[in-house]
Amino acid sequence: MGGTSGIGVAAARALIAEGVRVVCVGRDEATAESARQDLGERARVLTGDACDPATADRAVREAVGFGGRLDGLFHVAGGSGRRAGDGPLHDLTDAGWNHTLRLNLESVFLSNRAAVRQFLEQGSGGAVLNLGSVLAQSPAPHFFATHAYAAAKAGLEGLTRAAAAHYAPENIRFNAIAAGLVATPMSARAQSDDAIMRYTRTKQPLDDGRIGQPKDLLAAILFFLSDASRFVTGQVLAVDGGWSVSEGQHGGPG
Repeated sequence: MGGTSGIGVAAARALIAEGVRVVCVGRDEATAESARQDLGERARVLTGDACDPATADRAVREAVGFGGRLDGLFHVAGGSGRRAGDGPLHDLTDAGWNHTLRLNLESVFLSNRAAVRQFLEQGSGGAVLNLGSVLAQSPAPHFFATHAYAAAKAGLEGLTRAAAAHYAPENIRFNAIAAGLVATPMSARAQSDDAIMRYTRTKQPLDDGRIGQPKDLLAAILFFLSDASRFVTGQVLAVDGGWSVSEGQHGGPG
């Protein structure tokens, strides 16, 4: 879910390079068509709303029809609710809260539920990987005070761990990546703000303090979705350039 741009399409390319057949879901036909051209014959690309239960069910059916069974799910779909009214608690609107949780948590529940139902039907085990955010555990209140988003990403981590515990006897693994600031369409606001970019150079100090790129997450994604992690479940791995262990300076170097 969320596989037609940014981190999602980069992950799809990496999986295809490993010989995997993938089914990607995106929100609009323009990005879906671009992904079809990019990914080629080893991919099927659907359009749909990740917050609609029918979308996840349709994607699972497509995956089973295309590959014979479902082996893994990577949930990427989500996004900022700032324009809908997300913000610090005293400014956060009811609409902003509901929109942001629906986009960033309900969508995860829907895709994870559809995947685990298929895994149980197959009796084959499987892997679920959810894309979270460092903001769930490492707030940056000066520049990223979107409290519904942080709550949703914290909920994602809780759901991931609870499901990991429950389904481990079925050999179904649940893990998550807590991403730092990555150059994707979602982070356009941050990328265009010089003050945020200066802050990021001190908050994500690895590799000269650059903003993350989708390729920086690929090794972790491939690990969690492959048999290399067959003895790993219930983990949340920060891939964040050091965000979660660095203080960050608002007056960082220019």
